Amino acid sequence: MDTLIARLGLALAIGLLVGLERGWRERDAPDRSRTAGIRTFGISGLLGGILAALADALGAVSVLVGGFIAFAAIFAWYKAREAAQDEDFSVTGVIAGLGVFALGALSVAGDYRAAAAGGAALAAVLASREILHGLLKRLTWIELRSALILAVMTAIVLPLLPNRTMDPWGGFNPWEVWFLTVLMASISFAGYVAVRVLGTRRGLLVSSLVGAVVSSTAVTMALARNAASASNPRPLAGAASLAAMVSVLRVCAVVLILEPSVFGAVGIPAIGAALAFAACGAFMLAHDQGKREKGALARNPFELGPLLLFALLFAVVATASAALAVQFGGRGLLATSALAGTFDVDVSVLSALRLVKHSVPVGTVGQAVLVALVANAIGRLSLAVFAGPVRFWLPLGGATLLAAITGYFATVLLPNV
Repeated sequence: MDTLIARLGLALAIGLLVGLERGWRERDAPDRSRTAGIRTFGISGLLGGILAALADALGAVSVLVGGFIAFAAIFAWYKAREAAQDEDFSVTGVIAGLGVFALGALSVAGDYRAAAAGGAALAAVLASREILHGLLKRLTWIELRSALILAVMTAIVLPLLPNRTMDPWGGFNPWEVWFLTVLMASISFAGYVAVRVLGTRRGLLVSSLVGAVVSSTAVTMALARNAASASNPRPLAGAASLAAMVSVLRVCAVVLILEPSVFGAVGIPAIGAALAFAACGAFMLAHDQGKREKGALARNPFELGPLLLFALLFAVVATASAALAVQFGGRGLLATSALAGTFDVDVSVLSALRLVKHSVPVGTVGQAVLVALVANAIGRLSLAVFAGPVRFWLPLGGATLLAAITGYFATVLLPNV
């Protein structure tokens, strides 16, 4: 009995929570001019719980089904009269009422935790009307397509892939390849969304930092092109240095998420290098005399071609890394990491991390991650030399050299964690 009372209380609370949101929106309306407010929604949730309890006591689910149909008919009829008077074609209120009734029944007859979460989610969605509508107005077709591609990649393609190695060296696992591709694409999309939400009005710093979440190499290229026509390229070099810092910290985050054991071999030099990049970037940006240069915007991360190329490249590098590690030990893995890291640090790092499960020593994998970071920094600097003026790439080269020295001495002077 006590449990039933608590569940009925939850059913009532769900209705009151949704009714609070609905009533707040219509708080200025005259009394008795609206079909449902906080009391009606509260009673609707309680009614769903009571009918679920009766259906369980009588052993007749038809009681709940019939009650739901009757409630839906009555509630929709009153809402139709209100809509005709207000010339309102929205069906949100009806759906919210039916949802409250169903969640009230679920809190008694099913998982009360799911019912509580559903009630909170329903109220949050209803309260987010302006935000969601504003987002929909700002959303472009490319962004919508990108979100749909992410959903297909995650919910359809990933479960269909076999979760086992397909090569004799144990390097190529289709499910792992696609899972890590989805992971990196999700991180990229998060960075892209952040740029869209924040905009470029906050200038060079925000656009470069957030853009580096997508690709520090792309940010460096964009800044180098801008530097060619800039009167003062030094702040742009500072922004590129901060983008390199974000790239290093992003790799640290990936290591912590996927293989925390490797972080002990990577953390100290990587964080030391990141701090050096941050100090150099802050120093160079301090020479910006209030002039705003155009920052580097993140590209759309869900162009299908680059995504498939990333997956293919990762599969090839993962297989090659495993084969070389088997044949030549650590030296083969380091060579592969250096080659792949020059143009894509994510591919190299992910390929190295997954070898921990194939009995490759943690220290060797950590060295491969560090080699990938160094190779990627050299690759970024090479592109800066190719695309930008001397006044851009020379300070960036100095920052890169200082970061490498700092990382080395941090490893020598500080004990391993």
